[in-house]
Amino acid sequence: MSSFDDLLNNFPADTPEQQGGQLSKEEYAEKKRAEREEVFALSDNTALEVAGDGGKFRQYLDVQGRFDRYSAVNTLLILAQKPEATRIGDFDYWKSMGGFVRPRQSAISILEPHEYTKEDSSPGVGYNIKKVFDISQVDTRKVRINPPPNFTDRQLLSALISKAPVKIVGVDELPGNLGAVTDPETGGIFVRRGMEFSDTFRSVAQELCYADLTTGPDFQAEPHFSAYCAAYLLCKKYGVDAQDFDFSDAPSILGSMDAPEVKGELAKIRDVAGDVSGRMARQLDAASKTARNQEAR
Repeated sequence: MSSFDDLLNNFPADTPEQQGGQLSKEEYAEKKRAEREEVFALSDNTALEVAGDGGKFRQYLDVQGRFDRYSAVNTLLILAQKPEATRIGDFDYWKSMGGFVRPRQSAISILEPHEYTKEDSSPGVGYNIKKVFDISQVDTRKVRINPPPNFTDRQLLSALISKAPVKIVGVDELPGNLGAVTDPETGGIFVRRGMEFSDTFRSVAQELCYADLTTGPDFQAEPHFSAYCAAYLLCKKYGVDAQDFDFSDAPSILGSMDAPEVKGELAKIRDVAGDVSGRMARQLDAASKTARNQEAR
């Protein structure tokens, strides 16, 4: 490959300059509007596909688990265009990391919000298309990739229950041999003792997500499914065994919704998992700092 290929490949393609001439301001604006509509339509169609198929729904959750900081809409777009993606960035991001996008790679289109002022002087939020590429599309020979942090089972479980918004109590038995249940009177969580780590983590995570869903501003009458899905996201994020999760009933719950309603439900699942994960991250960061200080002594 020519040493100039990376320069040609990294030339910003999203400009009014075209090989056949220069677009007018109006033509360029129309081109961008059409592109946005196409991306919005893709997210709508993918949302309906996810809602109508349990396997597709699980695939969506797997992508959201890898991109937990991305919105539900952008996760749908990643799923539709490159479901195997693990780490994405635009040209500038990969260049800053010391890599470059390989030639003839198809970009992933996601939506990037921006603020603007409406004609009545009130603030508004619009969306621009952002072109990104997965790490599999990038020459990473000069990119330093830090390994993910490694935590013990005890550290993960401790972070999960530490500073929980409800009381968590261990008990010897629960009806139906359940792993954990929420007391409807007190809101506290009873957890069956003696379970394996993965079962304990899954059970507690689901009840904590349920607590968030039923006490927050977006109260749901039937939040059990959303809590179940959010617990799956937490398991995927922290490497906890999640093979026993079953989403075959997703179509019966989401299948009658239109695309905006499906996106709203997916956003709730993402947000509640993020709330629990945020609490965990603070505890795990503190544990890592303590460990580093002990090693330095």
